[in-house]
Amino acid sequence: MYVFTKEVDTEKTFVPEAEIWELLERTKNPDRKRVLEILDKSLNKNRLEPEEVATLLNVEDPELLEEIFHAARTLKERIYGNRIVLFAPLYIGNDCVNDCVYCGFRTSNKEVYRKTLTFEELRNEVRALVSKGHKRLIVVYGEHPRYSPQFIAETIRIIYETKVGNGEIRRVNVNAAPQTVEGYKVIKEAGIGTFQIFQETYHQPTYKKLHPRGPKSNYAWRLYGLDRATIAGIDDVGIGALFGLFNWKFEVMGLIYHTIHLEERFGVGPHTISFPRIEPAVGSEISYNPPHKVSDEDFKKLVAIIRLAVPYTGMILTAREPAELRREVLKMGVSQIDGGSSIGIGSYSQDDPEKVRKSQFILGDNRSLEEVIQDLLKEGYIPSFCTACYRMGRTGEHFMEFAIPGFVKRFCTPNALFTLREYLNDYASEETKKLGYELIQKELERVNNRELVEKYLERIDRGERDVRF
Repeated sequence: MYVFTKEVDTEKTFVPEAEIWELLERTKNPDRKRVLEILDKSLNKNRLEPEEVATLLNVEDPELLEEIFHAARTLKERIYGNRIVLFAPLYIGNDCVNDCVYCGFRTSNKEVYRKTLTFEELRNEVRALVSKGHKRLIVVYGEHPRYSPQFIAETIRIIYETKVGNGEIRRVNVNAAPQTVEGYKVIKEAGIGTFQIFQETYHQPTYKKLHPRGPKSNYAWRLYGLDRATIAGIDDVGIGALFGLFNWKFEVMGLIYHTIHLEERFGVGPHTISFPRIEPAVGSEISYNPPHKVSDEDFKKLVAIIRLAVPYTGMILTAREPAELRREVLKMGVSQIDGGSSIGIGSYSQDDPEKVRKSQFILGDNRSLEEVIQDLLKEGYIPSFCTACYRMGRTGEHFMEFAIPGFVKRFCTPNALFTLREYLNDYASEETKKLGYELIQKELERVNNRELVEKYLERIDRGERDVRF
């Protein structure tokens, strides 16, 4: 167990820009044998080194690209099975003191409608989400003094306390400004799941240009934000980059170096990696014309390579992307998606015609949660609201002990079936129930401990909830 008491030196960076460019240049035009060697290493559940990632990034041959895609699909199945975890984003407030040029929340934006949920409004939002069947949230805040660690912790406690019938939120992940170690400790006490910080871009000159004012202008403070979270005792952390701000290959390399840094310093890599593409935002011209726009084909490629580079990590694909593209990218190794998402402040509990002006950006997939679940079922995925590892203490190093060798699948599939059964019994339409029950029967043919799983499913049918391995 790694124990640290001091905050890290934030004057240094672990992202070697010159080395990244050298690797990307040196590995151009990779040969087939080398690429297949790298894929074989990944399929044996080994995290890739930067040179190996750079080699995959430089693959252009269509046949080799298909080998990469096939390997990513295979690896995801080996470690996590065919389940897809579902969550919803819940924006608490959009006040912000930063001036990020691509963001609808930036302080100089006069077109955005500023709003912070009252605690009663927050309860209404949670009730609306729970009533649809949600059990996992990512809560999002602007960076502002009012969103203190104490405020964040109180909102988390309110979310956990708010219940509707059989429903409740069982895991609250957080996307918020970087905190001090003491601030993270306050948030941890509220029962946080994952603390997520996106570096946005790992390229320092671009970062400086796009973040001219506010606390976020400090590249190193943000870069080491998850170090401080880990020092504070938060087991699960999530990293990400906003693709479209700079060269996408460089950003993938930045994510890999960030992963290696966390592994080397704390013995635990990121619980999740996110790879959102920049989307249009009210009042932000650059968001409509990204300086380094990522094509759909390159997007699929980078998702597959991240899956292969860090086999053990959860990978999050958001509703920024349109539904059709999400169906394709899911096959590249994604393990988590949001469904039924609305990112206008207060827009789950009421139909708000102004919600776009209260949003950080514009969503690409506006399907309801049930529509997303039906789609997953038809594609043969198990929609999962599982929070068992989090609540059973399988987090941080303990989670990695299961995830890295692929043992976590033993828990994921049964627990996914349990939460799907809950959703079908409590919230689903008859059409969705039919699809879901059929899929559960098929999956029962493949589980190792079928008799025990069937007994747990019977407990759910009798009205018991939160059944888990």
